[in-house]
Amino acid sequence: MIHTATWKQIKKGLVTDIYFERTKKILESKGIDMQVKAEFVAHVLPLDWQWAVLAGVEECAEVLKELPVEVRAMKEGTVFGIEQPVMEISGRYLEFGRYETALLGLFCQASGIATMAARCRKAAGEKELISFGARRVHPTLAPLVERNAYIGGCDGVSATLGAKLIGRDPRGTMPHALILLIGDTVEATEAFDEVIEPTAKRVSLIDTFTDEKVEALNVAHALGEKLYAVRLDTPGSRRGDFLAIMREVRWELDLRGYKNVKLFISGGIHESDIERYNPVADAYGIGTAISSAPAIDFSMDIVEIEGKPISKRGKMSGSKSVFRCRQCGSTRVSPAGQKPGTCACGGAEEDILMPFVANGDLQYDLPPASQIRDFVLLQLKKVEL
Repeated sequence: MIHTATWKQIKKGLVTDIYFERTKKILESKGIDMQVKAEFVAHVLPLDWQWAVLAGVEECAEVLKELPVEVRAMKEGTVFGIEQPVMEISGRYLEFGRYETALLGLFCQASGIATMAARCRKAAGEKELISFGARRVHPTLAPLVERNAYIGGCDGVSATLGAKLIGRDPRGTMPHALILLIGDTVEATEAFDEVIEPTAKRVSLIDTFTDEKVEALNVAHALGEKLYAVRLDTPGSRRGDFLAIMREVRWELDLRGYKNVKLFISGGIHESDIERYNPVADAYGIGTAISSAPAIDFSMDIVEIEGKPISKRGKMSGSKSVFRCRQCGSTRVSPAGQKPGTCACGGAEEDILMPFVANGDLQYDLPPASQIRDFVLLQLKKVEL
């Protein structure tokens, strides 16, 4: 048995927190079904992050479409901050209230993954960044992880279905298993070169049996110009100063004329490691740091009932607009109904809470993953880690 829910079960409300089902039962018994507005907002961000990347919008559309509600939302891939509503639903509470659990889950995890990928992208600069996180999550969630890692800024993903979902070829190197079974790093690398299609980059894993710099030179001599990179995945028990090992490998390769061979680094790499390794590393494979990224703690808050502003303690009542400067990216939240103005920098503002669903119909075609990724990368130029 696979312990995950189907979309049919989600739409039936079977993954809903029980207190929402009980609320529905009570309201129905009392004949109460009011028109409300509810916003989705993060009041804090994990790890002292100053910004996050919104993801999960496309899957939220699967929940919201066909419901008799009006929805405004930021576009998927939008960089946002605390207290900035990313989505607002208007409708009768009984039409959508039971989906609060599902909608939050779709936003929270996807946005956390996309944000961590974006932070790794920001730290790595132009260096190659591949998502290796499929093995760190339930396999039914692997495509979700890889799509959101990609839109957050990764250049590619390792698992086949995730790659298909984003319209890219899967990216990878070779496992230790191949080298162990063949019995020699050079022979395994030559076998890879012999069997695997030429479009796959030749990246040799050089830490299975002997010293990394020795194996690097061995495979570089054997493959010559066909060798794209050597991968260091050295286990922690053998690492010592990993950066020093990388520098040794780089030195020996350069000294013997293999300056074209790149260093591909993997094995428990985190955002902070990237900045430290950047002077030597050319590419990164990031797994757990992205796939197990902290979720963004969104909440769904009612802010209006029957046209009147109302909210729980600690929340700002009333429908809102989120105005962003097109030039500098400065953002402010204001009561709905106000018009966008001119930023202090002179740029024009626009409301980034846009019509998304109207009476069950999507208001625009959802963009492909590559377009969302381009949108994220454009915004990352305006933010700091």
